Amino acid sequence: MATVMPDGNIHPTLPTDLSRAPRALWPTMYDLPSEEPEEPGLPDEFHIFQPQLLRESFQPSTYPPERVFVGTDLNLYYSLQNTTWYKRPDWFAALGVSDLYEDHDLRLSYVVWQEQVPPYLVVELLSPGKEQEDLGKTVREAGEPPTKWMVYEQILKVPYYVVFNRYTDDLRYFQLLNGRYREVTPFGQRLWLPEAGLGLGLWQGVYRRVKRRWLRCYDAVGNWIPTPLEQANQRAEQERQRAEQERQHAEQANQRAERLAARLRALGIEPDE
Repeated sequence: MATVMPDGNIHPTLPTDLSRAPRALWPTMYDLPSEEPEEPGLPDEFHIFQPQLLRESFQPSTYPPERVFVGTDLNLYYSLQNTTWYKRPDWFAALGVSDLYEDHDLRLSYVVWQEQVPPYLVVELLSPGKEQEDLGKTVREAGEPPTKWMVYEQILKVPYYVVFNRYTDDLRYFQLLNGRYREVTPFGQRLWLPEAGLGLGLWQGVYRRVKRRWLRCYDAVGNWIPTPLEQANQRAEQERQRAEQERQHAEQANQRAERLAARLRALGIEPDE
């Protein structure tokens, strides 16, 4: 059976039990919401893997690893006067603070008035339900906590704020200048972060078996900072090349020995003697 819709198109009438409908008509993940209407911005797989790549490649040259903290989807408490207020960035980094809470424990959250170090860089991954908030286009309602933009810009004064839309690959950089965020458009969409001694940009490549554009960090000469897995693969490839060179050298030595033995035999001398 089919139904003629107001737009004039004919659409198949699906049975109440969709399992009885042809498989081609079953809803896919593209047809179904990935967020709760009452709580938009819940993590999907991209919100897991992209922060992980940032964590693995954010290796500042200006601080030892134990003095850099990276948070992913972690409560960020910012007001001692209102201790229940928090924001939850998709990813952020703080410089000059212990990577462990009081140098010995994993953090449950990041409490700015206790850490005494605000984030240096915040990255938000745009979600359809939170785009306006992430881009600072929402207005604070009376009696409500400050907006995300207000917290990052005016309260915490985060030097760099980055927003990435994975659906369009639109990457926007905001830098705190004279107390306000100003959008900057660096050449090649690569932003250098001088205090961290590294940069941030879009990389086209394969991560977690997915080929797409990913946000990741690069070093002072422009090379993408390798992840631990990439480093292990590089070491394995170097070891394979070294072993191959040794095999070739051994083979060449054997060939030279055989040629020498042949010359000796031509002179009537047995090499073993």
